[in-house]
This record gives sequence, C-alpha cells and structure tokens, in this order.
Amino acid sequence: MKLQPLDFEKPIADLEQSLEDLRRQSRENNVNLEPEARRLEAKIEETKKAIYSNLTAWQRVQIARHTARPFTLDYLQLSFTDFIELHGDRRFAEDPSMPGGLATIGKHKCVVIGHQKGRDTKENIYRNFGCANPEGYRKALRLMRMAEKFDLPFVALIDTPGAYPGIGAEERHIAESIAVNIRDMMTLRTPTVAVVIGEGGSGGALGIGVADRVLMLENSYYSVISPEGCAAILWKHRKHAPEAAEALKLTANDLKEFKLVDDVVPEPLGGAHQNQEQAIENLRDAVVKHIDELKQIPIEQLLEQRYEKFRRAGFFAGE
Repeated sequence: MKLQPLDFEKPIADLEQSLEDLRRQSRENNVNLEPEARRLEAKIEETKKAIYSNLTAWQRVQIARHTARPFTLDYLQLSFTDFIELHGDRRFAEDPSMPGGLATIGKHKCVVIGHQKGRDTKENIYRNFGCANPEGYRKALRLMRMAEKFDLPFVALIDTPGAYPGIGAEERHIAESIAVNIRDMMTLRTPTVAVVIGEGGSGGALGIGVADRVLMLENSYYSVISPEGCAAILWKHRKHAPEAAEALKLTANDLKEFKLVDDVVPEPLGGAHQNQEQAIENLRDAVVKHIDELKQIPIEQLLEQRYEKFRRAGFFAGE
C-alpha cells in the first residue's frame, strides 16, 4: 500500500516519484540510467535526514496520528506472543476500544492492555476511534488486579485522543473509572510499564498510564489536551494548533527532559509507519529491558520509587 505523504513529506514524495519515473524510462527504453538513479537515491536519503531530524512538535503530532502506524493489536500480534484476549469488565459490557489479555514478551509472561484505533470508517466506529468508555477502564483495572494476583508484569499501550466524552460514558461515570485506575495503579504490587505508541491524550491516557516506567515512541505525543483543543481555547481557532503543540511541550524529548517519561523508544527514519517491523522490534526490546530491570527490585522498594516518581511530577522550586 502506497502511503499518503504528510504535507512536510511532499519533497520526499516528489523525489521518490522522480526515481520511479526514471526507473520506468530505463526499463521501457532499455537505457542504463543507474548512475542518475543512484544520485536520486542519495538525494532522497539526504532529504529524509534533513526533514526528520528537524521535525516540529506539530509535525510529530501528525506522525503520531498516521493511520499506517502500528496500533495496539499490531504490537500484540508481533511484539508479544501467545496473546489470549480477555473480554468484559464484569459489570456492564465489553469495550472493543481497549483490547487486553494474557501474553508473553521476550521471556516474560505478562498482562497487557491498550487503546485500539481503526484504519477505516467501519473499524473506527467499532473501536470508537480509540476513545474508551468506562467499561474499558474497568476492564483494564480487572486485568491489572489479575496481573497482581498472579505476580505478572502489567504492560499498557497508550494510543488515544482521550476518553470518550459521550452522554452514556458520563452516565456510567467515566471520570470515576479513570480516577480509580490512577489511584489503584499507584499501589499495584507488580511491575508496570506504560508505552505511549501514538497519541497520549489527557485522562484517557492516564487511566492506564501510571506505571513504574513510562516510555514514549519517538514520534508520539503526551498531553493534557490536544493541540487543536488548546488552540480553540487560547486562540479561539484551531488553525493555531501548530503554535499550541509547540507551547504544550508534548513531544517525547520534551517530556524526557522534564523527567515525566523514563525512556524514548527510537523509531525508524520517517516514523513507525515507514517501517512497522523495525518499530515493533524496538518496542519489544525496550519493554523487555525495563521489565528485566523492574523484576530485580523488591516490591516494597518498587512501590516507594513509584510514589516518589509521581510526587516529583509538576514540582517547581522557587528561585
């Protein structure tokens, strides 16, 4: 499938089209144009490095939302093995926007859950565009407690613009379900790892994001509000989303600098959607590495470190 280029990727797409045309002419006319093709390939690589090494916050947001990026189920099928999906919150319903269950990653058996988006209209409606209802968060809590009971690491894959704000979700107490998860994840007696794989939006992300290790993919974002929402409030127009993205400091490198995330997982040049296999392998290696480290720490010490980690968040010292 040919990927639709983002606006800032169009110079690369134009060069790739020129290369494709050159190779076609070489085949059709039986002319050796390989030296010109090699020069174009070098130019493409040079342009890619120039563009992707200087991405703005808004450009990273666009990459984080790319529909060709690996989603949670892609990681569950390829980063993890032996995945067995578990359904329902045992109170109201199953939430397809947050699949989870038992799996193995590396040598570790674990419990895993994550937000799932769709790649077309039908799938997005089924998955509710990755916006979980209260039953999704209550299912997540049920699986967290299962992980604790059987002494299994808990892994969360975050990719949501936010929790679902509809009337039904409010009637079933979406805010309460997220608050309970945040509270109970603080005292969960098992190692926990959360990874922002795309969008990390507001309380919808925090509802499964309070973990011993919080990781972000290089081109993901994590924010209290979307850039468009912030622009609508502060500038009264969504066209200011690029300025809002810059002001929000929502990129992985920004948040690593602020010590709000613990590690940045590298992506292939151009983003995870350009090379899904490499992105999936990078995530697996990062999660395994952090689980290995966490399992060496006694549980009481781990709980104390988790408490101190989140107490430090948002603390500012006066001059």
